[in-house]
Amino acid sequence: MARNLIEGRLGALIEVFEAAPINTGSKGSFGEPLMTAAAVSSGIVPPRPGWHALLWMVPLTLLWILLIYWLPIISASGVPTTAHQLMAHGLIALGLWLGLESTDLTSDQRRTTWLAVMIPYTLWMSVAWSGAINGVFRTGTRLPALPLAIFLPVIIGAPLLLLSKRVGQLLDAMPATWLVALQLYRVFGSVFLVAAERGVLPGLFAFPAGIGDVLTGLFAVPAAIAVATGTAQGRRAAIAWNIFGLADFAVAITLGLITSPGSFQLIVPNVQSIGAGAYPNVLTPAFVVPSSILLHALSLRQLRRRNTAPI
Repeated sequence: MARNLIEGRLGALIEVFEAAPINTGSKGSFGEPLMTAAAVSSGIVPPRPGWHALLWMVPLTLLWILLIYWLPIISASGVPTTAHQLMAHGLIALGLWLGLESTDLTSDQRRTTWLAVMIPYTLWMSVAWSGAINGVFRTGTRLPALPLAIFLPVIIGAPLLLLSKRVGQLLDAMPATWLVALQLYRVFGSVFLVAAERGVLPGLFAFPAGIGDVLTGLFAVPAAIAVATGTAQGRRAAIAWNIFGLADFAVAITLGLITSPGSFQLIVPNVQSIGAGAYPNVLTPAFVVPSSILLHALSLRQLRRRNTAPI
């Protein structure tokens, strides 16, 4: 019964994005077909290649989990989180520039837009990293620094990114696959599974958060391949992936709050939870979570714009 209820609600959320008329033949600036409701023969768009990506992604993820379990110094150093976020930062900077190059904006407008996005984003990342290293997010501080780090960027950034006409132009010029495939880095959330197994983080928080992150990362590439087909089915797969990724964060944030010291704590675990603010684990809620939420929001806006584009 619970499963039917969850499936029904997920279907209802997807239907919100399916309600508008669908474009039937336009192509994006990169030659990628826009979303279409036309039925596509399984012989034309086989569903299997997307799932084939899991054949190499799953073994590599398992090898990574075994590696950080056998060598805990890797996770404790903070290098994996730093590495994948610096890589994501570089890909965002490159993708943003390539997307802007495909718009009708002038060179000055493209440069101004790129700087207007990348300068605040880089400063935000730098401040979060510095705060994590210097113990700003540790419990016992006067301000609830960690909850602010999670929610404030989303509260400020979401309206700016979702309502900006310039960002809308950019999303129309970019392939819908980019924002989906980018979150492959979520597989590194497997660090929470290892931390729970080693007794470093409470299992009540770490297992649901880690499993959700790993599944989101694993299915990022199949979802991107699906949406690249330009079919309504592929588009629905990308929407479902985005909703699942956001639901993972909702669960993780809630469990993190109720198991961490502070006014929201309802459960006192045997070991410190993520909200204790210890480096490097605190980097995830302090920066990775809110930035990933904004990427999901942008992807959903892009998919909806592709659905409502004029014929």
